[in-house]
Amino acid sequence: MCGIIGYIGNSDATRVLVDGLYRMEYRGYDSAGIALVTNDGIVLRKVAGQVRDLDHVVSTMTQRSCLGIAHTRWATHGVPNDHNAHPHMDCKGQFAVVHNGIVENYRTLKKFLEERGHTFSSETDSEVIPHLIEEFYTDDLLSAVIKACSYIEGTYGLAIITLRQPDCIVAARMGSPLVIGKGQNEYIVASDLAAIISHTDQVVYLRDGDIAEIAQDKLRIESRQMGTIAPEIQRVTWTLEQIEKSGYAHFMLKEINEQPLVMRDTIRGRLNYDEGIARLNGIADHVEQLRDADRIIIIACGTSWHAALIGEYMIESLAGIPVEVEYGSEFRYRKPVLTKGTVCIAVSQSGETADTLAALREAKRHGIPVLGICNVVGSTIARETDAGIYIHAGPEIGVASTKAFLAQIMTFALLSLLLGRLTHLSLDAGRNIIDAITRIPDQLSDLLQNLPETLIDIAKAFKDHRNFLYLGRGYNFPIALEGALKLKEISYIHAEGYPAAEMKHGPIALIDKNMPVVVIAIKDAIYNKVISNIEEIRTRSGIVIAIGSEGDESLQEFADYTIFVPKTLDHLYPLLTTLPLQLLAYYIADLKGLDVDRPRNLAKSVTVE
Repeated sequence: MCGIIGYIGNSDATRVLVDGLYRMEYRGYDSAGIALVTNDGIVLRKVAGQVRDLDHVVSTMTQRSCLGIAHTRWATHGVPNDHNAHPHMDCKGQFAVVHNGIVENYRTLKKFLEERGHTFSSETDSEVIPHLIEEFYTDDLLSAVIKACSYIEGTYGLAIITLRQPDCIVAARMGSPLVIGKGQNEYIVASDLAAIISHTDQVVYLRDGDIAEIAQDKLRIESRQMGTIAPEIQRVTWTLEQIEKSGYAHFMLKEINEQPLVMRDTIRGRLNYDEGIARLNGIADHVEQLRDADRIIIIACGTSWHAALIGEYMIESLAGIPVEVEYGSEFRYRKPVLTKGTVCIAVSQSGETADTLAALREAKRHGIPVLGICNVVGSTIARETDAGIYIHAGPEIGVASTKAFLAQIMTFALLSLLLGRLTHLSLDAGRNIIDAITRIPDQLSDLLQNLPETLIDIAKAFKDHRNFLYLGRGYNFPIALEGALKLKEISYIHAEGYPAAEMKHGPIALIDKNMPVVVIAIKDAIYNKVISNIEEIRTRSGIVIAIGSEGDESLQEFADYTIFVPKTLDHLYPLLTTLPLQLLAYYIADLKGLDVDRPRNLAKSVTVE
């Protein structure tokens, strides 16, 4: 969840590293630090706060360097302060380390090191790493890091520099992502592509167990399983423009507005109208396995879990295949029953979500085929699944996921269409679905043009409320969950999502004249049931904010505020009803003066359990 970066080359390392931290700040932003190899030794600067605070500190430095490492932190062990910020160093100030991950056995290692005479200055688990390297170093940094890593239990992405070999960086990966960018007589190693793509589009993705020695003109990779391996250079298709705000106040607002384009990218080349079917080449060799499955288990966390719930409804409705949705964090600890005929699908925007990754590995240990749905090419989940589907959302910088969520839903719509046509869905039904899918991008564009003024007014009215309730039924129950999550994530207002009919089983006790209730009441098969739920709210003086289908003027009789989305097929409504909830959360948070892109205590890529 932290962001780490290292640089070796001919440029000013300070600027490269700090600029890289800015681009990775969504991974963590409670403290930051930098370490540089200079003629004066290793120069270390660390601050509690955001990258801009570190930037202010380093702007006064006189030392120049072409070799260094840096870190932006999401705290796990030790409160955010200067001492606990990375980089961490050894006793003699010879080795500096930045770490993303958790050292689960750090107490044992710390005791061992203290008995060997090492002293510590922080509360972090990470500080044991430079001391281990110091303990094992003889005359080769790579060898010392390999031995140190053999003692570590847990996860790590590491970048290490030392005065004893001031011409290289050593990087190591186990469970935390690392990518190396190859430029002209320079290399950059970082937690993700955002810190690299302004310098080069040539990258090498490290795999778990890889340890790399990086010099200005040489890259050597040692694999735990295979020994020395040749770097596999891949070309990145993301652009610098995609990771910049492009005039928007926040990345989240930019990414919400990118959703029509993302929908087009997600469906491009994947629809065959003549046959009324979707083509998903990434899983082409596994389609029959999915079609014939006794059940499909979808594993996900957070927002991806909400998309998975919609996927469950879609696949069961259109293809008739039983589906279960599991939290990745619970799956492997509850001894799941995994039998022949089961297929798992792991869903993750980053492709690095630790709990989802652990769950898919558990499924594979049982011999269960695992497919992936993710956004990041070269990510761990993309590599470790048997096959998969990329959602093509492009880089998502805002911590609160928006466009990736819609792309996941659209991917499930394509998958359910494919499986439906292979089971019992007629050609005409398939073509009707394709017609509706191809209208979604333009419908989203219309919403983005017409909704903001109404939603800003609603946000002004409710930004100071402390509680919200979100209700939906059928395909839109998961959207109620997602709408509540977005509000919680960025505005810090308590919100709960519920199936509308479940309101009577507890939450109705909360409803009074001060309780705003967001109800998704589109004209679908259970519309009248939802209207009955709205009546129950009104009877208790609750405030109703309703999201309805275009043309349903009667809805205004039941709601204090109404927001309308275009008509579509029932199972595609989540692609439209999500948008006003994203914007409502955004405008409330922005009006409250909060840091929308960097909500407190959260980070983008959850790489720790």
